[in-house]
Amino acid sequence: MRFRKWIGSALTFLMAVAFFTVAGSVVLSKVSGSEPNFYGYQLKTVLSGSMEPSIPTGSVAAIKPGGDMTRFNVGDVITFRSGDNKLITHRIIEVTKDEQSGQVLYRTKGDNNDAADSELVHPANVTGVYTGFNVPYVGYFLSFAGTKTGNVTLLIIPGILLFLYAVVTLWKAIASLEEKKPEANQSQSDTKHPDVIDAST
Repeated sequence: MRFRKWIGSALTFLMAVAFFTVAGSVVLSKVSGSEPNFYGYQLKTVLSGSMEPSIPTGSVAAIKPGGDMTRFNVGDVITFRSGDNKLITHRIIEVTKDEQSGQVLYRTKGDNNDAADSELVHPANVTGVYTGFNVPYVGYFLSFAGTKTGNVTLLIIPGILLFLYAVVTLWKAIASLEEKKPEANQSQSDTKHPDVIDAST
């Protein structure tokens, strides 16, 4: 039983570490204005339910960029730019070719959508492929972090927490010194007035 509890606690700890590591990486990227990434993987915020339940709404999905963008097959989940320059992550349901150029094209569809996307996806518009890894709920936080209010909050709150931590640490140090003073005074008093022992017979 103890071994199972230890394994459960270890797994929970590792999941928590992974969660906060990824979330922290994305937040720092957002604050600095750069593209969120983690060890070569792009981290995309998903605020649409079109890929439920594979990719939960409000999650952050890990996308692997680069490589031959004509290599994908039916069933792969890709991230691409639509005609209005929006990033979309949908599943390939058909691989076809342009009749004139012979260029590979992808027909995509969100798992939770009733109909396929209206436009075929050109490989040049594909930015990466979904790895199957996502962190739930972080996307909501990142969406807030991208606003002016969120940026200010992310800068102010850590500063307040550091200040409070410094105050508490200082208070504990002073309290510890105050506790040691009476003990020191008592020790000096015992030295000046040692107990008198009657050794007479």
